[in-house]
Amino acid sequence: MEIKGSAVKSIVEFIKKNYPEKYQEWFESLPEQSKKIFSEPVLPSNWYPVEEAAVVPTQHLADMFFNSDAEAGAWKAGRFSAEVALTGIYKFFVMAASPHFIISKASKILSTYYRPGDLQVVQKGDKWVMLHFSNFEEANKVVENRVCGWIERALEISGAKEVKVNIRKSVTKGDDLTELYMTWN
Repeated sequence: MEIKGSAVKSIVEFIKKNYPEKYQEWFESLPEQSKKIFSEPVLPSNWYPVEEAAVVPTQHLADMFFNSDAEAGAWKAGRFSAEVALTGIYKFFVMAASPHFIISKASKILSTYYRPGDLQVVQKGDKWVMLHFSNFEEANKVVENRVCGWIERALEISGAKEVKVNIRKSVTKGDDLTELYMTWN
């Protein structure tokens, strides 16, 4: 599985913005394959191996800043990534769109950042939606939680209040797909 450089770059930006004095320590904690990715400029349009470019670096930031809670670290990094991605003209677009419109574009958004991977709206109501993740080569809680954090923040930017995103099923727990259930006011 691969992740787009813009998502990888947001990990560095997250640490530099929130923990600038600890960036070098975080970088030095990485294994050589991850260090190699971050020792050169991360190109937003390039694809990188998800394990070395996102999962391991996120685990290391979780170890340093979230008491080794990789899910919490990934969620916060995903929220930050949405904030960065949805700035400028994109922010105005998202703010003008309804939460359902944002969710309807979820499959295109996911394929912009991860390959392979599918995300489909399977059920929806007035202020809720259920999504299914599938076709991930490498099941990983970090990826799932990063995507959840990204979706949560994107919905908030679109004007949704009291957003809740829950992982009901997960390929990391042996299910055949990952199911996300979201509600908002």
